Amino acid sequence: MRVKGQHVLPSGARWSVRKSGASRATRIFSTRDEAINEARKIAKNQGTELYIHGKDGLIRERDSYGNDPKRSKESKAQ
Repeated sequence: MRVKGQHVLPSGARWSVRKSGASRATRIFSTRDEAINEARKIAKNQGTELYIHGKDGLIRERDSYGNDPKRSKESKAQ
């Protein structure tokens, strides 16, 4: 199963917000922080994941705003 989410990715000298699996950016921003803020709003609203990529394209950070299976397992164990 593919995890739904929002990705913050480098786009030339700018930064894009892109939905998982989408070929086109939702929006493009001049700064990384602006893109992260917008992607975080979308992820919170949709209850999905947020993936923040570095300039090299690799995922550097991840936040979950939905059903986090790790968190569910941890809370059940307690």
